[in-house]
Amino acid sequence: MSRFLPFLMLSLLSQAAAAPAKADSGDTAWMLVSAALVLLMTPGLAFFYGGLTRARSVLNTMMMSLVCVGLIGVLWMLAGYSFAFGPGNAWFGDFSFLGLNGLQGQLTGTVPTYIFAAFQAMFAIIAVALISGAVVERMRFGAFVLFGGLWSLLIYSPLAHWVWSANGWLFKDQALDFAGGTVIHISAGVSALVAARVLGPRLGFPRHAHVPHNVPLVLLGAGLLHFGWMGFNAGSALAAGETATLAFLTTLIAPAAAMLTWLLWESGRDGHPTAVGAATGLVVGLVAITPACAYVSPWAAMLIGILGATASYWTVQFKHRLNTDDSLDVFACHGVAGIVGALLTGLLAWTTGSGKEVGEQFVTQLVSVVAALVYAGVGTFVLLKLVSLVMPLRVSERQELAGIDLSAHREQGYSESELGLGAPVFLGGD
Repeated sequence: MSRFLPFLMLSLLSQAAAAPAKADSGDTAWMLVSAALVLLMTPGLAFFYGGLTRARSVLNTMMMSLVCVGLIGVLWMLAGYSFAFGPGNAWFGDFSFLGLNGLQGQLTGTVPTYIFAAFQAMFAIIAVALISGAVVERMRFGAFVLFGGLWSLLIYSPLAHWVWSANGWLFKDQALDFAGGTVIHISAGVSALVAARVLGPRLGFPRHAHVPHNVPLVLLGAGLLHFGWMGFNAGSALAAGETATLAFLTTLIAPAAAMLTWLLWESGRDGHPTAVGAATGLVVGLVAITPACAYVSPWAAMLIGILGATASYWTVQFKHRLNTDDSLDVFACHGVAGIVGALLTGLLAWTTGSGKEVGEQFVTQLVSVVAALVYAGVGTFVLLKLVSLVMPLRVSERQELAGIDLSAHREQGYSESELGLGAPVFLGGD
């Protein structure tokens, strides 16, 4: 009997392969919830960024995040998903899924491909929104919308293809990025730095301090981001199983360690732990654990949170040496923490038996980091120069001094009395 066992197993496997795949209702339900959680992150980011800016520009800052829900939601359906997850080649998807054509009745793992496409749309949305934090209070709203659309299609989608598509060259090289450390945070971080450099600093930078106008908004935004991030990371398992539970647990541990680390650094350096510091440390920990969340053990997640927060904290302290006005420290908090997380994934994936041998995996991670930095950085520079040929990138000095809310949207986040102003003066459209 034993000599026929291989043939019996082959027969059973062939029958299983021939049987039509079925969606798992539990996994599908989890993915529906996860997609909704990730969608909440973009309004959460709007609150987080909005609280960090001046009162006169709070609506414009929040709108730069909110508009991405509409803009990228449409572009992802039209072409972004196809560019990212179409079969294509090692570098780019193709046009086979334009308009999400051909997804009906298809499965990705054990869930309908429709919900996979929706889940990935939420990632594409927040990736563009993250960049806005570096250019708030001075970039024209229309210019940001045009740039954001081009960046999503020509920078984000190809990067997602490289890392997450079965045909992508980094996927084939076994680069580990479970939920977007390289695809989202490194690319958005370096793009934010380049955008801030191209636009130039805010008026008065660095002589005049630009302090947060509403710290409670910052805390609200950080809380919403943490809540949604559970779906961001654990949902990337595409199933309600052990992988998702590990990602969920590490997404709790790393930001907790990062918050405490940030507060310790603040207390040691300035003598006062701040609410903004606690919120920032939390977000930095979330960023750092994102690429590693399902590949490392709980104790390794704590280490990633500590090191990610330390690297980001000191980058913020010495950011003046970059001579670039990255308004809300997007590069320090997302780019640097993303780089640390991606590299530590290579060093610590052994704690769960994931990936290649440690040295080889680290080299693979390093290659993926450099590829994302170069492609997103150069691509952002080119796109901004192209947009500048169509319209000015910056608002006028007069509009910047008065705040962009009225000139861009004819609305204010606060009344004139709360702003300490007289009657509102409209300073021209965007």
